[in-house]
Amino acid sequence: MKIKDWDKNLKVRLFGEALMNITFWMFFPFLTIYFADEFGKDKAGLLLIFSQVFSVLANLMGGYTADRFGRKKMMVLSAFGQGLSFIIFGFASSPWLDSPVLGFICFAFVGIFSSFYWPASQAMVADVVEEKDRSQVFAIFYTSINIAVVVGPILGAIFYVHYRFQLLMAAGIICILLSFILSRWTRETLPIQILAESGNSKWHAVLLKQTKDYGIIFRDKTFLLFIIAGVLAAQTFMQLDLLLPVYTNEAVHNQALFKWNDWYFSVQGEQAFGILLSENGFLVALFTVAVTKMMLKYKERNVFILSSLTYAAAIIMLGQTQWIWGLILAMAVFTMGELMTAGLQQSYVSKIAPDHMRGQYFAAASLRFTIGKTIAPISIPLTVWIGYDWTFFILALLAVVSAFLYWLMFALPERNNDNAFHAKKESV
Repeated sequence: MKIKDWDKNLKVRLFGEALMNITFWMFFPFLTIYFADEFGKDKAGLLLIFSQVFSVLANLMGGYTADRFGRKKMMVLSAFGQGLSFIIFGFASSPWLDSPVLGFICFAFVGIFSSFYWPASQAMVADVVEEKDRSQVFAIFYTSINIAVVVGPILGAIFYVHYRFQLLMAAGIICILLSFILSRWTRETLPIQILAESGNSKWHAVLLKQTKDYGIIFRDKTFLLFIIAGVLAAQTFMQLDLLLPVYTNEAVHNQALFKWNDWYFSVQGEQAFGILLSENGFLVALFTVAVTKMMLKYKERNVFILSSLTYAAAIIMLGQTQWIWGLILAMAVFTMGELMTAGLQQSYVSKIAPDHMRGQYFAAASLRFTIGKTIAPISIPLTVWIGYDWTFFILALLAVVSAFLYWLMFALPERNNDNAFHAKKESV
């Protein structure tokens, strides 16, 4: 499905979100280093865990509100909330005020508003795109994000240290601008009858119904395994902007990236991390659509399992080298694990979700990331308590366990179908 054939909503979002993401990635990768320097590695890791607890709750509420009050409305409000949080964060890191605590609070609110935005945005894609084309559309949005991951850190390495205040202000203004664009040039995609029903709901009835609806979702054993396996796999790929920047900052010192006779280009920790992050974004932007098409030829089960095992191999490789070119090779393997399921995961959720609960299913599915991101920062204090080697080994082990759970997830429906077939045959 070509972009020119897309719904207008998706075209507006693709280019508006691309601008926001580029600005965001100019400073976001360096915030873990910033908080680790300001609060210490152990305290920073625990604070990041604490902030993500609220994102988990917001994520569940975001899915419910997207199904009850509209995709567009939640996206507009969330983009505006992110913008306001970035602007206050900017003032907390400005020539007039230096408050890491206030900055961290604003960072937590950015995560909360992002958790409201995500389920609505994913549900909107599923609303306007036929099932056969969804994997490719999700993959293109994913590619757009990763183009930002390429461009953002490169620009951030130039401007972040001296212009953090200006970058945060720019991110805030762009988010508010995106909120205006979404309000002005997109339409609501949630069915009208559901919008009408939401206006008559009392707050306590909404809360009870929400609890009941999520109870129904989590009683789906296959879907529950999908979430748990995703949470475990997230412990590896979430380290891209948590453990990896701290590790490279401490491990890479004045290494020659390129050398020619007496001339050489050397890199330090933060520069090495910027290179690895840009490599990841570049490879994802270049190969996401192609790899997604390739993966569609294979069984979903095999793709999910192989992706987790590839993550495990990559995280071991990252932990066993401090050489910049070894890290670059490990990042290529890491990225392959990411690419395998880039388009399939959201398509899988849209396939199994009932139409009237699509937003909530996407919200529940994204618990893989929100819960994963809640637990993932523990890796930072773990390096203080047990060292880098054991920390990387534990992360790899979790990825292997996730591969087993993916196998079990696909085995359950097959086993149930076999049992139903045999029961029917015996009854005849």
